[in-house]
Amino acid sequence: MAKITRVILLALTISLLGLTGCTFQTTEEKAAIASEQQQKIAEEKKIKEAETRIAKEKKVAEEKKREEARPIYINIIDPNTKKIIKTFNTKDLGFGKDDEKYKAEIIKLTKEIARGTETTTGFDQRMILDKLDANGQVIPGKPQIILDETELSNKIIQASGTGGDVVIPLYVTASGYKLEEVANLGEVVVGSYTTHFNSGVVGRTKNIELSAQAINNVIIGTEDYFSFNSTVGPSDQAHGYQKAQEINDGKLVEGFGGGICQTSSTLYNAIDQIGVSYVEKHHHSLQVGYVPTGRDATVSYGGKDFRFKNTTGVPLILKTTVGNGSLTIEVKTSKVYKELLKKPV
Repeated sequence: MAKITRVILLALTISLLGLTGCTFQTTEEKAAIASEQQQKIAEEKKIKEAETRIAKEKKVAEEKKREEARPIYINIIDPNTKKIIKTFNTKDLGFGKDDEKYKAEIIKLTKEIARGTETTTGFDQRMILDKLDANGQVIPGKPQIILDETELSNKIIQASGTGGDVVIPLYVTASGYKLEEVANLGEVVVGSYTTHFNSGVVGRTKNIELSAQAINNVIIGTEDYFSFNSTVGPSDQAHGYQKAQEINDGKLVEGFGGGICQTSSTLYNAIDQIGVSYVEKHHHSLQVGYVPTGRDATVSYGGKDFRFKNTTGVPLILKTTVGNGSLTIEVKTSKVYKELLKKPV
């Protein structure tokens, strides 16, 4: 009996050891499975994160592409009328792609707006000076209007990234004299010159008379700009000018207004006796007989002009006299200003 009991106990012990071995193996397998699952979850997480990142990058790229394609409009505004005179897409001119090209395009654009083109009128306007009528009353001219091209270019460039309205910067300058000074401006002569012509040549004589009359009694205030073409205007048939010989490209030809260059040249020699600053002056392509060599100033409406700035420090007035085949132009001012007037350097 005892022997049978020992055999049963031994069998039970062996069974228990077997069961214990099976239990330990199953735990390892479970740990391996759990590790594999965690690794799979981690990989899936990485894939999901990568997909999210790619989707986000794609969305950013698409947004950037849409932003780059989005037009940015700038409106150029007339400060006087408050109306839009030009609208453009900055990207059409190269903004964001080629900065140097874009800047060049903006400079070109502002220049055209300021000075005009063959088909458009610019905002810049030369000063048309006041003058006295036969009764000594002032006939108002027009102030100088200048569009600051550099300022406009900078304003456009600053607004190029966002767009919007850009108002044109215009600067208006009135004539530099006072009304109370006018009555005394003809007191003393500070510059004078006389030229001669053949009064028997009717057309030329008429043209000299008309152009001389146009600049007679013109008031040139301090720092004012004088333009012969702006003051005299077109020398064509519609304005009473006649045909006469004139110099054109090194040849003597017949043309309306022939002779007005004698007026501009006489004015040059008179005004040259005081301290003005020349803005524009041209010589004829041939020698003229009414002034010494190199002392002429040719003009052509719409072309070459005779321009100067009154830098003498005092207001002036022009007086012209035509008669007996001679043209005299005097530059005058008041007695109190004579000693203050700057002489040529």
